[in-house]
Amino acid sequence: MSGDRGPTLELDIQLVADPSALPAGADFATWIRAALNGAAEANGGTAADGAICLRLVGLEEGAQLNATWRQKPGPTNVLAFPGPRPPASLTVGMPIEYGDLVICLPVVTREAAEQGKEPFRHLAHLAVHGTLHLLGYTHDDEADAAQMEALETRVLARLGIPDPYVMK
Repeated sequence: MSGDRGPTLELDIQLVADPSALPAGADFATWIRAALNGAAEANGGTAADGAICLRLVGLEEGAQLNATWRQKPGPTNVLAFPGPRPPASLTVGMPIEYGDLVICLPVVTREAAEQGKEPFRHLAHLAVHGTLHLLGYTHDDEADAAQMEALETRVLARLGIPDPYVMK
């Protein structure tokens, strides 16, 4: 699977964080398509065309959204807001509204430094991780977490990014 092939993706990127926080090498469309393709492939299908809104935020908005939607204090690295899922019979051949992703760039930068990772690789991991959440993947229990992490690792490997779950 190549990150360049796959579904037609309408990607609306809203950069409301400090633009200097965006690491060099960021390629959200490639990472998100790779996640869509990887999930479809894992389920024996092909990824559908669709749309995702990606909002890159700072600490204040990240904290506000995390408090509002997860009732947790402080910002988190990625939030996923899945779109509506109409019956499959109504969507055959029609684009899917996958949903919205919110990534807090200062949190990503801090985590990358703490974990000894290149910021763009950590950002790629979170874009893939969030996209899988939009598709219904969770890490609520051990089995779900293992399935999601294995898929993330496969998708990232195909993008030339090492396993994010192996600590240095």
